[in-house]
Amino acid sequence: GLSLMVPFLPLLPKQILLNNFLSDFPAMTIAGDSIDPEFVEKPRRWDVRMIRNFMVAFGLVSSVFDYITFGVLLWWLRVSEPVFQTAWFVESLLTELVILLIVRTRRPFFRSRPGRWLWMSTVAVAVAAFALPYLPGATDAFGFTPLPVTLLLVLAGITLAYAVANELLKGYFFFFFVG
Repeated sequence: GLSLMVPFLPLLPKQILLNNFLSDFPAMTIAGDSIDPEFVEKPRRWDVRMIRNFMVAFGLVSSVFDYITFGVLLWWLRVSEPVFQTAWFVESLLTELVILLIVRTRRPFFRSRPGRWLWMSTVAVAVAAFALPYLPGATDAFGFTPLPVTLLLVLAGITLAYAVANELLKGYFFFFFVG
């Protein structure tokens, strides 16, 4: 909704493609991920209603944090278009990585060790998200611009708040709606 009020594209098409390309690496390793032992103790059935409710709940939290990020970038920090696009690229990629680690387990994500390839690819993509704006040619190739350290800290803070909110929601969701 907020993107309708912004006088420019929040992300350029090539930035969206790069974001999707990079986030696919950790996603491809999910098939080889380690699973919490309690999850495979007994056979389970798909519960479409639970999946729908899960998607709605987590989608709403994601949307709230999208609005927070847009608001911080546009109205608090008043960044330029290229800075906004670069910051939004970094933030959206980081939150994709965080949510992948959070929803892969019913446990708190820091108490469930991801598989080696999932962990390594997630860390590699996170490092790439931070490094890309500073690489030679990133401006010409992707329209990125180097971000000030203070903005990177703000993005890290928003990502941390996003992780905490989703972790709390996950605990609440599984306690009250799944059992």
